[in-house]
Amino acid sequence: MPNIIVILTDDMGYSDLGVYEAPRIRTPHLDRLAEEGMRFTSFYAENFCSPSRAALLTGSYAYRVGVSTVFWPDSKTGLSSDEITIAEILKDKGYATGIIGKWHLGHEKPFLPTSQGFDYYFGIPFSNDMGLNVRAGKGPYKATPIMRNEEVIERGPDQALLTKRYTEEAVQFITENRDNPFFLYLPHSMPHAPIAASEQFRGKSDFGLYGDVIEELDWSTGQIMTTLEELGLKENTLVVFLSDNGPWLQKGAHGGLSIPFYEGKGTTWEGGHRVPAIFHWPAKIPGNTVNHELATIMDLFPTVAQIVGAPVPEDRVIDGKNILPLLEEQTVKSPYDVYFYYRLKKLQGIRVGNWKLLLAGNRRDYNNVNYDYSKDNFNYHVEEALYDLSVSPNEQRNVVKDYPEVVKDLKQRIKEHKREMKQNSRPLGSVN
Repeated sequence: MPNIIVILTDDMGYSDLGVYEAPRIRTPHLDRLAEEGMRFTSFYAENFCSPSRAALLTGSYAYRVGVSTVFWPDSKTGLSSDEITIAEILKDKGYATGIIGKWHLGHEKPFLPTSQGFDYYFGIPFSNDMGLNVRAGKGPYKATPIMRNEEVIERGPDQALLTKRYTEEAVQFITENRDNPFFLYLPHSMPHAPIAASEQFRGKSDFGLYGDVIEELDWSTGQIMTTLEELGLKENTLVVFLSDNGPWLQKGAHGGLSIPFYEGKGTTWEGGHRVPAIFHWPAKIPGNTVNHELATIMDLFPTVAQIVGAPVPEDRVIDGKNILPLLEEQTVKSPYDVYFYYRLKKLQGIRVGNWKLLLAGNRRDYNNVNYDYSKDNFNYHVEEALYDLSVSPNEQRNVVKDYPEVVKDLKQRIKEHKREMKQNSRPLGSVN
């Protein structure tokens, strides 16, 4: 059975990598990963940290598993221990399972990685900005913790060293488990603000500190691949690299780029959901392949299950699809008939083929760099919009008035989905 490594960056934009036409950021290791594997151009994640991680690990829309919020240091909720995660299905197949990096699915003991199928955990239980005095009207919070398994071993770590420390831990985990099948989940804290790079990379890029951070993440991936090569594991290891959502645009120079798409993190425009995604597995995936079919972060769960011969749970709805055929053959079409765009608790859009309908409603103004998170206010109203993404991928050409039958059909699908979701959604875990 293959080893499996999932590398997840935090708030990286679609066009932050060289292979995705980043303007001035050099990512030779990730470019090579794409050249030797498959790069997706229509890969979707959720549009916030916690929901995206829930979707990845459970194979379901985050809303379905109750994760319609972002967890904070004072949260008493988390991903329910009744959920079945990728780590659990792999552990049942004899895999060593480890997570190194940002968890963000609940920091109370019942929700920690060690309660969700992981043998080993090292990292931060939530975002790197959730430290002292970060949230007006809440807290005060303690300094950001570093955990090993279920124990806080440090507070207030030097954030400039996080990528380096995660990488060292990842290399050690791979080395220690080289004789057994292993699953390594490496969710980096960067480039989620506040961004920081180690001295080795600070000032080295042509794109400011943000570019330095991305180039260090590229180096980290290179270290992982070098380790696999030296241990003779590269040929039969599936390595997946992707981002959890689009770039945090209101951070300005400390945020990434979503070119050619509109908007970024926290929105249901394409820039919020479309992310870079690279799959590398020399034994199975053809090299130098670009795949334009729709796939999602939810697909890792059923695809991994198929790869290792594990049953997909039949007592619950799994929204993700097995995309192994997509990975093995270029000519296979997307298994998705429909994709739904959620923003936390709100269903705001739908895609069928190249048609995308965004429902009318209020939206946050993410162009406001000084947005006040303590006030969950909305800044402007968006009218209903229909886009043909093959013509207007940047969502600037609204044709809602030209295709009333398409709009009618998409709204009917939304209605049916809401009814089904109400019947088959699952509760969030709570310690209350």
